[in-house]
Amino acid sequence: MDCQYLPLASTGQFSSLFLDYITQKDSLKPFYGRFPEIAAFGGQIADKSFDESKRRVLVDALERQYQRIDNKPDFSVLLQPNTFTVTTGHQLNIFTGPLYIVYKLITTINLAKKLKETYPNYNFVPIYWMATEDHDFAEINHFSLSGRSYTWQTEQRGAVGRMNPKELKALFTQIPEKLVLFEQAYLKQDTLANAARYYVNELFGTEGLVCLDADDAALKGVFAPVMRDELLHQHSGDLVQQKTEELEALGYKTVIAPRDINLFYLDDQLRERIERSDDGIYKVLHTKLKFSESEILNELDEHPERFSPNVVLRPLYQETILPNLAYIGGPSEVPYWLQLKGVFEHFQTTFPILMPRNFAMYVPSVSAKRIGKLGLTPEELFQDTLTIKRAYVEHHSRHTLKFDNENKTVNKALDAILHKAQMVDPTLEKAVLAETKRFANAITRLEKKMRRAEERNQETGVRQLLAVKNELFPNGGLQERSENFLTFYLNDRKFLQKMLSSFDPFNYQMQLCLE
Repeated sequence: MDCQYLPLASTGQFSSLFLDYITQKDSLKPFYGRFPEIAAFGGQIADKSFDESKRRVLVDALERQYQRIDNKPDFSVLLQPNTFTVTTGHQLNIFTGPLYIVYKLITTINLAKKLKETYPNYNFVPIYWMATEDHDFAEINHFSLSGRSYTWQTEQRGAVGRMNPKELKALFTQIPEKLVLFEQAYLKQDTLANAARYYVNELFGTEGLVCLDADDAALKGVFAPVMRDELLHQHSGDLVQQKTEELEALGYKTVIAPRDINLFYLDDQLRERIERSDDGIYKVLHTKLKFSESEILNELDEHPERFSPNVVLRPLYQETILPNLAYIGGPSEVPYWLQLKGVFEHFQTTFPILMPRNFAMYVPSVSAKRIGKLGLTPEELFQDTLTIKRAYVEHHSRHTLKFDNENKTVNKALDAILHKAQMVDPTLEKAVLAETKRFANAITRLEKKMRRAEERNQETGVRQLLAVKNELFPNGGLQERSENFLTFYLNDRKFLQKMLSSFDPFNYQMQLCLE
């Protein structure tokens, strides 16, 4: 596989905040700890404190969660003080969702391998933090395969990880391809969390990837002191707001908006925000549930699993229950982590190394040959359709499609006419200028007609160009944000291994993978 690279800034697909982070702009350095480069991990290892009791809680939780998995990993390595994790997280999109989710997992796996090569005295376990508590079902209930979309319809509510996936049986009847792995996952497992763990383990278990479901009473118990502080004092919202204002003062758009209480109340079919009224009563929105201060603290003590951190506190929860060194995130995640440094400092928790995931565009052999035949560069591929088509037609035309030289001659003559008219009667100036404007518009129309005529002359090349563009940018967006890995995996069972072999976790560029 031939790999070509393009700076992310050249793609026109990423925010200034994300791009300035990966180029280490000085003004952003107060918002994170160490920059993601291999040498930084030595200091991160030295700073990360994680006691034996937390390791035991973590391993016990993993053993419970993997009890239905036959070829489960050996979790005992996590009990060793020289073992650390590197983590990525995402929602439980059905059938893995868009390609970039798989790319996040691969980046995390490869980072663990790279760290082991560089720091052989330590062990590194790649973790997939399954966002089982997320309740935004509309974000996970669909996927695209070979250009066709499929959607899961359900009446189930609440945390998606607790949902029964057997309803997906109806979806399998709509999909032409036979997807045995996912049938085994969705139709034989009782929750979406268990199903995702099953198929991720089948795909990446041999690479050492471990799936963690943080919707766990024992793990929440470790995080309970932070949740207690949140209920009583609401520090996190102000701390995030402070960083948010600092980033906005630098001209950046921020991603997340903190709440006064950054916790949800979680139960079967229910995940709703907790709010405290002026009279000190805690209410669970859109329900009749309410608690006094003593009642909600007692609820936390007896049922920590009923409290669920939102986007503000979830990263802190992660770093509290894992011996974690780095978080691997996408172009929306990295910016919101930059809003959280104050929360980590307040709770005296080491801020992880914040790493962008790998970015890639997979180019099948047919499209790769067309790109070579058309003479397209990586930079040109990322131009908008109109620009790339115009450039292609002009480059391959035997004719000049603009009247630049003619315009210079005519404009010189028009200037002379204007001068003569003004000598005769200054009021004629407006009339001459109006005619000049009409002439310029006529020339523009003629250029467009010539270009369309030349496009017809080059119809075959233009059609191939647009076919490549539409295949690599479905619906005008990046391939990795809409297409599913199965589109390529079903035709090439080595697809995942090829991506594993080609990704460098420290290469922050767009990678074109040409077959």
